[in-house]
Amino acid sequence: MAYVGLLYVGAVLFLNGVMLLGKADPKAIAVFNVFVGGLQVITPTILIVANLSDPATILSASGIYLFGFTYLYVGIGLLGDFDSSGVGWFSLFVAIMALGYSFANFRLLGDSPFGVIWLYWSFLWLLFFLLLGLKIESLTRYTGWVAAIEGWVTGAIPSFLIMTGYWQNPNTIALALVIFGVVVFVALWLITTGVWSLRGFRWGFRAMPTPR
Repeated sequence: MAYVGLLYVGAVLFLNGVMLLGKADPKAIAVFNVFVGGLQVITPTILIVANLSDPATILSASGIYLFGFTYLYVGIGLLGDFDSSGVGWFSLFVAIMALGYSFANFRLLGDSPFGVIWLYWSFLWLLFFLLLGLKIESLTRYTGWVAAIEGWVTGAIPSFLIMTGYWQNPNTIALALVIFGVVVFVALWLITTGVWSLRGFRWGFRAMPTPR
C-alpha cells in the first residue's frame, strides 16, 4: 500500500516542480496537493494500526506523515493565499528528520536504495526551506527542476519497479542513484545560475561573468 502512495508522491512532486517553474496555476496544483496529502496521512495510519507488533513497519510508515502533512500544508496554503513561511520552516524539520530516516534505512532496515532516496528528499526539503522559509527567491527555478526530477527518480519510477517486481540489485540501484543525483543536481545548479549557458558553450570563458 505504501508503494501505491509513493507513486502519487512522485506525481505531486512533479506537479509542484512544474508550478515552481511557472508552467501551471498554483491553485490548480493545490487541489492535487490536498488529494495526495490526505492519502499520505490515511496510508501510514492504516499500516501502523495493522502492524502494531512490527516496529520496522511502524518506523517505515511513520516517515510517510512528513510528506502527507507537507502536501496538505502546501495545498491549503495555496488555496487560502497564506504566507509560505510556515511550510518553509516545517520543511526544515522534514529535511533534518529525513537524515534520520536515511540512517534508519541504511543501518536498521537494510534498504540502501531508500537510504539514498531519503537523502534526495532531505536535499529537496532543504531547498523548500530556503525558498519558502527564508524567501531566497533566486532558488525558485533550481528548486522547481529538482522537485520535478525527484518526482520521477524517488517516487514514480521506484514505485512502479517495486510493484512490477523489477526493483532488484539494491546496491547497484543505490550507487546509480548517488551518481545520478550528484551529476544532475550539480549540472542543474550550474545551468540555472548561469555558470553554464548556451552562450558560454559557444564563446567559452569570455562569455562568463567576471568576479567582482
